[in-house]
Amino acid sequence: MKSILIYAIYMFAEIISAAMVIRALLSWFARDPYSPIGKIYGALIRFTEPFVAPCRRLLSRFNTGMIDFSLFLALILLQAITNLLIRLIVIIF
Repeated sequence: MKSILIYAIYMFAEIISAAMVIRALLSWFARDPYSPIGKIYGALIRFTEPFVAPCRRLLSRFNTGMIDFSLFLALILLQAITNLLIRLIVIIF
């Protein structure tokens, strides 16, 4: 039971992380929202925005210039939370 829960948390984090990386890469190419790449990019935004939006609000307090570091911060926080959850599961069970 413990290994299944750990595996599920790990896979969820990997899927979200991959979606964020693909979103970052597609942001360079998706200019037309009605093209196939634009539709995929829109779906990735809807899927990852709940993780990225709080980081964007946090970073808006600091002057980061034209570069948006919210995706990078979201990836770091996602990995940290995933590691914390897995360690808690190992300790509790």
